[in-house]
Amino acid sequence: MTASLSAYWTDLVLLYTAFALAAGSPGPSNMTIMATAMNAGRTHGLALAAGVTAGSLTWGILSIAGIGALIAAHAGALYAIKLLGGAYLLFLAWRSARSALDSRPPESSAGAPASEGIARVVMRGYLMHLTNPKAILGWTAIIAIGLPAQAPRIVVAAILLGCFLISLSLNCSYALAFSTAPMVAAYRRARRWIEGVLAGFLAFVGLKLLTTQL
Repeated sequence: MTASLSAYWTDLVLLYTAFALAAGSPGPSNMTIMATAMNAGRTHGLALAAGVTAGSLTWGILSIAGIGALIAAHAGALYAIKLLGGAYLLFLAWRSARSALDSRPPESSAGAPASEGIARVVMRGYLMHLTNPKAILGWTAIIAIGLPAQAPRIVVAAILLGCFLISLSLNCSYALAFSTAPMVAAYRRARRWIEGVLAGFLAFVGLKLLTTQL
C-alpha cells in the first residue's frame, strides 16, 4: 500500500498544489465564509466552511467517477448548473445589498445572521459550491492533470482525502481568522461597507457566470 503511494508521489504533489491554489484563491465561497464569520461568529463561519467543503468533496467524487467530465462535455447540463449557480449568487448579492442599505443590525445577508440555524448554514454553503460550474471544470482539470491512467484505488483515495483536508483546512482557516475579536469589531464599525462590497462582488461573479461562455 505504501509502495503504491510512493510510486505516485509526484502526481499527488502536483494535484495537491493545483487544488490548494484553486481552493485558496478569492471566490464567492471564501468571501462569504469571511463575511459569515465576522457577522454571525465562529460557529456559523465554520458551519458554512463545512458545507463548502462537502460540496467540493461531492464534485471530487463525481469527477473521479467520470460524471464531472460527462457533465462538462454536455452543454445542456452544464448550462443548467451555470444558470442555477448564477441565480443563486445574485440572490446572495441581493441579501447582502439589502443588509448594506439598512442602518439597523442585519436581519439577513449573504454573510448569514447569527439567528440562522447551523444546519441551514451548512446546506447554504453546500448549495453554493454544488451550483458552481467552475468547481466541476476545476475538479475535472485537476483529475486530468494529476490522476494517472490505471491508478490503484489507494491513490484515488489519497487524492480525495488529501483534497478534502486541504479544502477543510483552508475554509476553516478563513472562518477562524475572520471570527477573531479585532475582525468582529472591524465588521461592526464597517458593516454596511463590507456588506456592500460583498454584494458587489457576488453580483459581479453571478452576472459573469450567466453571461460568459464556460
